[in-house]
Amino acid sequence: MTVDPTGRGSRRIVLPAAPPNVVPESRWRSRCGPAAAHTADGPLWTCDACGRDWPCPSLRATPTDATRRPTLIPEFSRITRRAIRDLRGRPGGPDPVVIVRRFLWFLPLTDEEPRAVALRLR
Repeated sequence: MTVDPTGRGSRRIVLPAAPPNVVPESRWRSRCGPAAAHTADGPLWTCDACGRDWPCPSLRATPTDATRRPTLIPEFSRITRRAIRDLRGRPGGPDPVVIVRRFLWFLPLTDEEPRAVALRLR
């Protein structure tokens, strides 16, 4: 019991600290070391896990049926815009149309559509 400034006794309850909201390391770390995600960022756009051009074959192997496409389109459109800005200015860098085809692999695009998307995302 503690005494407050008025001289009356008061009870102060101290609760134990809550455990941190952290996923145990054993759930994300493999037995061989840290798991590497197949992610990338500019300006090179190579996979963090395998070092190949991103999106790498491992990521492309992920199922992208018609139900997942609406969730992928906004994110990959944003990423494609950044990739066009990063990659087209490099010596020997890919054409924006090639970049659109590479980053929007999960969409059935005609021959004209990647060019139109590339012009719009510049």
